[in-house]
Amino acid sequence: MVKNNREFRIKFRGVRGSHPVCSKKHLEFGGNTACVEVMANNRLIILDGGTGIINLGSELVRNYISSGTDHQTRKPVEAVILSSHPHLDHIQGLPFFKPAYIKSSNIHIFGLRAKSRDFGQILSETIFSSIFPLELKEMSANISISNINETQVILLYPDRPEPELIRLSNEKEPDVPEGTVVISCMKSHAHPKDGVLVYKISCNGRSLVYSTDKEGYIGGDSKLTNFARNAALLIHDAQFTQEEYTSPVSPKQGYGHSTPEMAIEAAKLANAGQLVLFHHDPGYDDDALKQIEEKAKKALKSAIMAYEGLEIDLMKLKQ
Repeated sequence: MVKNNREFRIKFRGVRGSHPVCSKKHLEFGGNTACVEVMANNRLIILDGGTGIINLGSELVRNYISSGTDHQTRKPVEAVILSSHPHLDHIQGLPFFKPAYIKSSNIHIFGLRAKSRDFGQILSETIFSSIFPLELKEMSANISISNINETQVILLYPDRPEPELIRLSNEKEPDVPEGTVVISCMKSHAHPKDGVLVYKISCNGRSLVYSTDKEGYIGGDSKLTNFARNAALLIHDAQFTQEEYTSPVSPKQGYGHSTPEMAIEAAKLANAGQLVLFHHDPGYDDDALKQIEEKAKKALKSAIMAYEGLEIDLMKLKQ
């Protein structure tokens, strides 16, 4: 294990919702579905496995190959994948994640148990047994799949390669050694039909909250406000414009997605340092997203629009 270097960086690999899109009008913000890469104290954490995870996997394999001359000298890929929910746009890249086919890779996947099925069973039945030629168990990497709920936290210790999943005895974060990465979650029921997990990653005195596929409430969501309180960075769903959300022809209310106005309200109530608008509708091209971002910045100066390749160093953000 490399000594803790107090890093906390993210890179957006996929920022779209619903389905990937490819056209010359979508190049600036990108067309891959949800995936965010997080590097926290030398630990790789991946938020969701949409199509954005495919390019990330290819990069990880290239780094693996260049790290040594053979499998004995190369540094294995170690990754924790956090799934918000098993809708297709958030898991469809997993079968094409190349490190999962290398025997030395160690991949720990956490997700939501729903409809009396473990998350591993959901993955297996949704993708691998139905629309992919291989079974989940045929991936050659060392893969563990665990359920997680809001009574539990994942601990990534600086001197241990394996994550530890523990149950919280109270609402306070556990007392852990310096350099430990703490991952917690809350369940929101504002995304049909089985809900969605909102994740918080904390280390080095800072926190990142990932709140995708989360519809807002009138007056704000008190549960999210408390969960995301004083986060250095809030990544929040903002799929629909207010006009489309309330359209008299085809309203999007109840779809489980927010507007930029809802995301801004959430950031203000939680006193988040930076807001990133995420999970863009595939129907919005670059020009449309630029207009949405311009309007959002007038309401909240720190608001920015997620795009593929966007990198943020949380250690440099103002608290």
